[in-house]
Amino acid sequence: MTAIAVEKLSKRFGKKQALSGVDIEIAAGEMVALIGASGSGKSTLMRHIAGLERGEAGSVVRILGEIQQKDGRYGPNMRDLRGRIGVIFQQFNLVARLPVITNVLCGILGRISIWRGTFGLFNKAEKAAAIEALGRVGIPEVAWQRASTLSGGQQQRAAIARTLMQRSQILLADEPIASLDPASARRVMDVLADINRTEGMTILVSLHQVEYARVYCERTIALRDGKVVYDGPSDALSDSFLTELYGAASEELVLPQKLPVKGNPRPVAEAEPENRPVAGQREKILQPA
Repeated sequence: MTAIAVEKLSKRFGKKQALSGVDIEIAAGEMVALIGASGSGKSTLMRHIAGLERGEAGSVVRILGEIQQKDGRYGPNMRDLRGRIGVIFQQFNLVARLPVITNVLCGILGRISIWRGTFGLFNKAEKAAAIEALGRVGIPEVAWQRASTLSGGQQQRAAIARTLMQRSQILLADEPIASLDPASARRVMDVLADINRTEGMTILVSLHQVEYARVYCERTIALRDGKVVYDGPSDALSDSFLTELYGAASEELVLPQKLPVKGNPRPVAEAEPENRPVAGQREKILQPA
């Protein structure tokens, strides 16, 4: 089953062409990295898939086989489709003064009555499920702490727990590790990879450093100037190949040190430095006009 299908998606903001004829397809259960230099269109694409922006005429976005938007108009099942998509951002978006468990329970607001949600009236089973979700991301002990007392990595894991409470089938992670230290970034990526592997959740994660894509995702989609310029195996994205795609801008995509392979959540082949995609593989390379 196809979880995400984007066809001819274009978007302009004033004089800026943010997206230009983007076509991607992601199967259910895949964990795919989305990379690109600053201003390449990653966040804009994420927002369209999440249903937070509408494309232009000729654009189509399908979620789990249903039309989410077409020709700049939302489909009839938009509300239901939004409920199937969990989104986490770089900013965490937790309410700092509330306990962590309350923030996590916000993931079920779409499934309970308005009055219960307004007054925070969660039952015992729902609270137990929230603590279980926090355990799933490795921080059950912080359930009753104020969100403001958590480290950045803990806050991001709490945000992931909130999407688990939402029972979403697709998780969009828009640069979830951009503001974290390397150790916290690895823990967050470990959690995402484990959720994908054990629960089969489809995950599209936007990353600013390609090294995380190489380690955690078998497939990477690369954007440049609002266009797809690569879609294929992450292992093929050598530093020299990135330079071909992005020129000098590739420097911001490469970590100064390689990530350790120990504890790797997926097998990573040792690629030759000049490894290039070959005919017959699933990838496609589109040279920008």
